[in-house]
Amino acid sequence: MNNKVLLITGGARRIGAAMIRHFHKAGFSIALHYRSSMEAATALAEELNHERAHSVICLQADLADTARLPELVRQTLEHFGRLDVLINNASSFYPTEVGAISEQHWDDLFASNAKAALFLSQAASPALAEHNGCIINIIDIHADKPMPGHTVYCMAKAALRMMTYSLAKELAPNIRVNGISPGAILWPEHEENSSQQQAILARIPLAKTGEAQDIANAALFLAKDAPYITGQIIAVDGGRSLHM
Repeated sequence: MNNKVLLITGGARRIGAAMIRHFHKAGFSIALHYRSSMEAATALAEELNHERAHSVICLQADLADTARLPELVRQTLEHFGRLDVLINNASSFYPTEVGAISEQHWDDLFASNAKAALFLSQAASPALAEHNGCIINIIDIHADKPMPGHTVYCMAKAALRMMTYSLAKELAPNIRVNGISPGAILWPEHEENSSQQQAILARIPLAKTGEAQDIANAALFLAKDAPYITGQIIAVDGGRSLHM
């Protein structure tokens, strides 16, 4: 894997950072996209470049600016000379109660969770095809079963789910396209509703939340060890989707 390159969106923190560390440990070079988490992105890049020089670059962009997306691919290719894996990880997440949904909510949630993933995949596909690369979309178990109070988010993730299936057909045989649907991996930041968390845990057969590393493990498997898997979405949820 020492000459392979990963471009990941929203990679500075949480699940994105866990995937970057895991892929880097496996020998990948990394193009780390971030929107506003410059300090976290820079610190992570410095940490990993200290382990292996010139192996990580940081790329800033607002993914809602569709015109910037081809530039992320171009900068990756200029620096590393190739692209093997694209992980569409960046995501906006917040509730949208019916009666208070605005067009801004729609534009924001669809931009990060569906639109950017499509246009970035389109921009990256020629480079990915050169090396039989792959696209991995981080979806959500609620792309299949709705979460109360989150209509627009669930719709956007459902669009990303269908995009995964569609691109797996459109880009075959040179590019594989798969998805990962996390369950309760990390509680949302600033989420302090312990009774709601306990109710969610009660519906998880494995009786615990997962870890960011669980998503990282699944992503590296799809990128590195699954050459005959495409058009699939793996639920990494402790079995929670069995009871939704």
